[in-house]
Amino acid sequence: MRISVIGCGYLGAVHAAAMADLGHTVVGVDVDEVKIAALSQARAPFFEPGLPEVLASAMASGRLRFTTDFAAVADADVHFVAVGTPQSSDGDAADLRFVDAAFESLLEQVSPGDVIVGKSTVPVGTASRLAGLVAQRVPGATLVWNPEFLREGFAVQDTVSPDRLVYGVPAGEAGVRAARILDEVYASAVGAGTPVIVTDYATAELVKVAANAFLATKISFINAMAEIAEVTGADVTRLADAIGHDARIGRRFLNAGVGFGGGCLPKDIRAFSARARELGRGESVRFLDEVDQINLRRRQRVVDLVREESGHLDGVKVAVLGLAFKPHSDDIRDSPALDIALRLADNGAIVTATDPEANPNTRKRAPHLTLVDTAADAVIDADIVILITEWPEFTALNPHEVGDLVSHKIIIDGRNALDPETWQTAGWRYRGLGR
Repeated sequence: MRISVIGCGYLGAVHAAAMADLGHTVVGVDVDEVKIAALSQARAPFFEPGLPEVLASAMASGRLRFTTDFAAVADADVHFVAVGTPQSSDGDAADLRFVDAAFESLLEQVSPGDVIVGKSTVPVGTASRLAGLVAQRVPGATLVWNPEFLREGFAVQDTVSPDRLVYGVPAGEAGVRAARILDEVYASAVGAGTPVIVTDYATAELVKVAANAFLATKISFINAMAEIAEVTGADVTRLADAIGHDARIGRRFLNAGVGFGGGCLPKDIRAFSARARELGRGESVRFLDEVDQINLRRRQRVVDLVREESGHLDGVKVAVLGLAFKPHSDDIRDSPALDIALRLADNGAIVTATDPEANPNTRKRAPHLTLVDTAADAVIDADIVILITEWPEFTALNPHEVGDLVSHKIIIDGRNALDPETWQTAGWRYRGLGR
């Protein structure tokens, strides 16, 4: 099929490349000339495993191109809108300026019979509003809301082989036709048996934010238990193992540590709460405010642990391992790791940090931080080592080799990703979160 993708950031670039690699003819459009120049040369403007290969393959096939010219979408029949919805600068609500601008430009090129597919994460009610705009500007075109469920580090896999597909469609024949067209777009996944949920706009919008709210709640729950474990002598990791055997609960996402971050969960739960308040139902999701607060407290807990171990922060040499919000990503948006590094530095600690992929982004965001290329460089003469982002190269560190480089053998495991006994046997003082 002939597809356009509006917005070539993280979501859009992955979606465009994956769709072309699946055999569709795709044009990606973005106003960022630098980003488009990189993508046009088959260079991913961010780190995502598997994307460079898919991007190169799709470009070589001739089925994928990128441009800043909105007129290029006129030949497409299906248009995906994949622009960002960041948190507003003056509150918790989602900033929809980019979504609205994308629709304004797109509707100048859309033809009757075309299908517009919203993939951006938006407050419930947005799709209905935009559907009215589409009906007014291009009678005969149809809007579908098709939320994304990408995991950074697995985005290509999640696009090609999603665990479910959700279509929010209008009632009547237009909705039936639009769902049928999306089945053709996702023919590979549909043919492989991926569940398809066809529903209304509001439900489709809520699926995304509800899923993120649930995951955030589960993570903050186990971190709340970690707070209790720390003052009672319990081990939150063994606690999670035990309750995780309950099929109603499950073990996934019950990993206590410094909490969640990135460009989705934090801003999505805040926007969800803001939208609920607008709808007069703020009390229904008031628990999300505490979810957010628990998450932020875990970052300060690491800073407090450094102070506990050293007696103060001023002049303490701290090695910070990890800056991205999660491994296999260079994303530092709302990153617990970067936040902790900055809190320590702001309080007088001498911080040396490293990350396999996020150093370049960190240099732009926090140029005053001392960054080095490897963990070995970071830990030289350190008084305290902190593991915050559980990259494999960090979790596989040899405690004896690291011990030969540091001034004091003290390690704070911000993800409970290390084996305490192994490090303690090597002479280290080990501090985990909730252990």
